[in-house]
Amino acid sequence: MLFSLFRGQQIDFVSVAVQIAAILIIIFLVLPFHEWAHAFTAAKLGDTSIKYRGRLTLNPLAHIDPVGALSLLLFGFGWAKPVPVNPRNFKNPRLGMAIVALMGPVANIVAAIVGGLIINALAKFAPSFIAGTVGGYVLMFFSFYVQINVRLAVFNLLPIPPLDGSKILFVFLPDRAVEWFYRYQRIISMLLLVLLWVGVLTVPLNFLSNYLLKFVSWLTALPFSFF
Repeated sequence: MLFSLFRGQQIDFVSVAVQIAAILIIIFLVLPFHEWAHAFTAAKLGDTSIKYRGRLTLNPLAHIDPVGALSLLLFGFGWAKPVPVNPRNFKNPRLGMAIVALMGPVANIVAAIVGGLIINALAKFAPSFIAGTVGGYVLMFFSFYVQINVRLAVFNLLPIPPLDGSKILFVFLPDRAVEWFYRYQRIISMLLLVLLWVGVLTVPLNFLSNYLLKFVSWLTALPFSFF
């Protein structure tokens, strides 16, 4: 992402501008959708207190985390403010938390699928438009948009606290292990940031993201193969 600017790599400034536009759309629209999905699912599973926490909304001001937004701009991976959920309100607290956690990455995948459908619709029904300069920028925008959403879904599914994947992992761990993770969550979170910013996670995240991107590309192209 924009971190390449500080590494002295050759930069296509038009591409960077389009990429920034895609990231800003994700920060102000998709990240709130991601957190709303957590809140909505928690409320449906029985945590009625979520309605009074101010997070059952798509208003970006309720969800944006400045550090997470900056990280998304610089490195392509970021986060919003976590939705506070009380698992004691669920019939099965651990399973309920796993379902709530899963809905965030699912929201990113849904957003990626929408972008992929738009790309395929443009390619099918407006080929002359995307062959032009403006259309090429539009296509570039949605391509970045899909890629970033896929990367966010994969990133959030990592089984590392405080990411969503850790709540899914906790379903399969004994209580003692879960307690250990919660006890050292702050330290683990700081270590995660360090690993992210120095690029240690780049290769595995890109590897997993490429597979999910191929699936999204195949799925969104499928409906247009019948025309």
